[in-house]
Amino acid sequence: MNVIIDLCVVPMGVGVSVGKYVVECQKVLQEAGLNHQVHAYGTNIEGDWDEVFAAVKRCHERVHAMGAPRITTSIKVGTRTDREQSMQDKIDSVAETQM
Repeated sequence: MNVIIDLCVVPMGVGVSVGKYVVECQKVLQEAGLNHQVHAYGTNIEGDWDEVFAAVKRCHERVHAMGAPRITTSIKVGTRTDREQSMQDKIDSVAETQM
């Protein structure tokens, strides 16, 4: 099953700047070959359910390996069975509605 998620991984106990941890999670997503798009407060990711959630687990593993003693993560999950829909399809639909 395909899934689109909105992921926000927040390492705790590492100070206020978390950019290097975000970069590491982006590397995980690239290595997994998943389509993803960073935004101001997280990352949208699309792909096969198992592959996406395996990558989320690897993000946690890598961030812990970088020294973060705690991580809090927020995830929104969307699936469809009536048709295939990509992140870009959703963006295009909103843009068309605005016209």
